[in-house]
Amino acid sequence: MSEHVIDFRSSDDHGHFRRALGRFATGVTIVTTRTADGKLEGLTANSFSSVSLDPPLVLWSLRRQAPSLASFTASGCFAVNVLGTHQKHLCRHFATPHPDKFDRVPHGIGDHGSPLIEGAIARFECRTEQVIEAGDHLIFLGRVLRAAHRDGEPLIYATGALCGPALLPADPPANDTSAQEIVAKEIAANRERAS
Repeated sequence: MSEHVIDFRSSDDHGHFRRALGRFATGVTIVTTRTADGKLEGLTANSFSSVSLDPPLVLWSLRRQAPSLASFTASGCFAVNVLGTHQKHLCRHFATPHPDKFDRVPHGIGDHGSPLIEGAIARFECRTEQVIEAGDHLIFLGRVLRAAHRDGEPLIYATGALCGPALLPADPPANDTSAQEIVAKEIAANRERAS
């Protein structure tokens, strides 16, 4: 297979950069907040990442031109709702402009003020610790105040498409004598055929 290479010192091919990033599979989240006047905001994001266990820190990023940017920067808090494969429809819903994105979406309000999507396989309620300027995005660094999780298959975004996990067969343990015996028998059989 051919490899596509571009040198960003001499080009600004954002499409190529986006396709290369798409080879890194990520989970899909809905990041939410509530403004001081009670308006609920939410958007689809796959930029979520853990940062630290002690203290518990996470991050996500938001375009500078996003309509909800002022709400997220002013609220001082956010929640990250990790979607399961059964919530695929919410990915597109929260990525599309709507007057009220939470209309007919089952949710509650968390202990720290942000909307929590019902059925999410994990939720992180966070206080914004820092907002970092980074190119055409802002990075929100949050301290996790409360986390919850449940069983379910995570919704995954890779190469421009949504998918679910496909488990790979496990490698046999190195000390598995039955596997070692099979390999030894194959080697002995090959030697006999060669002689």
